Amino acid sequence: MNTRALPLYVTIAIFLLAWLICWTQFPAMLSSRVIGNLLTDNAYLGIVAVGMTLVILSGGIDLSVGSVIAFSGVFIAVVLRDTGLHPLPVFAMLLVLTTGFGAAMGFMIDRLAMPAFIVTLAGMFLARGAAYMLSIDSVPVAHPFFQSLQGTYWLMPGRGRLTLIGALMVLTFAAGMIVAHKTRFGTSVYALGGGEATARLMGVRQGRTTVLVYAFSGLTAGLSGIVFAIYTGSGYSLATVGTELTAIAAVVIGGTLLTGGAGYMFGTFVGVLTMGLIQTYIVFDGSLSSWWTKIVIGVLLLAFILLQKGLLKLSQDRLARGRA
Repeated sequence: MNTRALPLYVTIAIFLLAWLICWTQFPAMLSSRVIGNLLTDNAYLGIVAVGMTLVILSGGIDLSVGSVIAFSGVFIAVVLRDTGLHPLPVFAMLLVLTTGFGAAMGFMIDRLAMPAFIVTLAGMFLARGAAYMLSIDSVPVAHPFFQSLQGTYWLMPGRGRLTLIGALMVLTFAAGMIVAHKTRFGTSVYALGGGEATARLMGVRQGRTTVLVYAFSGLTAGLSGIVFAIYTGSGYSLATVGTELTAIAAVVIGGTLLTGGAGYMFGTFVGVLTMGLIQTYIVFDGSLSSWWTKIVIGVLLLAFILLQKGLLKLSQDRLARGRA
């Protein structure tokens, strides 16, 4: 068995086992209604986790995404409230802004040789501060087109609803899989995460790749902000606090190595669904505190970090025996 793919297999096994346990207690868990709600409720997290996966695969980290999502919602709500613009050009302006913001952070990380943790931490405060400057209150969105987006869905067998934002998350993951696993850019991201020596041997343009990785993360954070605004029907500067950590947890639970260079986009998708399944089980049970979600996610995260450390040591031992 490929040891690099082992975390992915473990993630899938845990998800299937968790769903089986849920189904034995609550047979409705297999209904299309629950599946539709699972996709809808975790759409914004899944979309931002796509960008976070590429960032972690490259060996970096992006702590700004939660603040960018909050800024995006406030930006959309305030611009629609104060202007006569249609939501579509507002969405386009926002995506250009967030993509440029991510690219700027990538540029600083590469050209100034600054740690990604510090640069994106500064970006987190900057984006959150910009959201506060726009509005400190919750701003509702009442545009008719926005309301039509909220009400758009496809009826699945069993009368479950696949909403627009749920479908958008699935499409975003599909696009992320193509970018990560089927393009030259994706190969460069894996090489960059494998180390500078690997990247140089493969002829990777490290600066360009770093800028594009963080630009992509900014793009998905902006798209996630649009989805979150559609989901909640408002923009609020205090929203999505800690989402960046939840996204990182989803990526790690999905089997991507925190050190970079190994992981699968599909694993992140399963990681997001696993976290959503835990929350759904708590809702069905009715007697458990919502804090159990954090506890279980923390246990899973620790288990996967230990698994990654064990696999890394195994690989190093194999390499040492090969050289001997």
